Amino acid sequence: MITSTSNEKIKYMEKLRKSASFRREEGLFPVEGIRMVREIPKDRLAALYYTEKAYEKYGAEGCEIELVSDACMKKMSDTDTPQGVLAAVRTVDYSLDDILTRKTNLSDKTKNDKSVTAAVTQKENAYSTPFLLVLEKLQDPGNLGTIIRTAEAAGVTGIMISRDSADIYNPKTIRSTMGALFRMRIYISDDLVRDMAELKKKGIVIYAMHLDGEEFYDKDFRKPSAFLIGNEGNGLSDELSSVADEKMRIPMLGKVESLNAAISASVVSYEVLRQRRGI
Repeated sequence: MITSTSNEKIKYMEKLRKSASFRREEGLFPVEGIRMVREIPKDRLAALYYTEKAYEKYGAEGCEIELVSDACMKKMSDTDTPQGVLAAVRTVDYSLDDILTRKTNLSDKTKNDKSVTAAVTQKENAYSTPFLLVLEKLQDPGNLGTIIRTAEAAGVTGIMISRDSADIYNPKTIRSTMGALFRMRIYISDDLVRDMAELKKKGIVIYAMHLDGEEFYDKDFRKPSAFLIGNEGNGLSDELSSVADEKMRIPMLGKVESLNAAISASVVSYEVLRQRRGI
């Protein structure tokens, strides 16, 4: 058991927690809590740490583990009351092409169940039509995590994020995804304007969520689509808005001028899902 908080492994995990640049260099990020750890694909699990109490309660999840003291776990953890389970997980780099499709997989048993097969086939058809969320300069890790979680639930095929947005491997982002981070394809873009041109070449319509746009609910989103969502405080930049095929706005009553970025993404995602259910 590791008992010293000065141990190199403990300091390494602490640095992964604190530093986005170190996470990028190492290609690793920390994940806390038994529920999240159970969501990790086995081929991405690099290291696993347990306290004795957590090991007695949860078991080792079929992987080799390192036992650490409560003090060491506290040192590595980003939460005030750690559950006693923490993992180092390998990052994944997706390309622009990777995020254009996202299909479900039918097991042999499921294939023989016609009612289940019909439902899953409907999902596969929806997933085969690109539906992207494009996030520019999103700064709040909690908002980003919520968008990733909602995107999975609503059938988004992929997410594109500008390089200057919050880190998708920030501990707060990870917790907010509730495991969706391991299943959602996310592409980090160095140039959103350039990438929008590539999407247009592939026949994808670009919609900018903008206060000066047309009402959102009047449009048909069953064709390949990408939706631009801007910074929490300033919205989309003029440069990125200018490359959109159309500007759209979510109708708002009362004196509300704008919606939280995560809420906007949720409204967009579920309207597209509603329209595509019968595809």
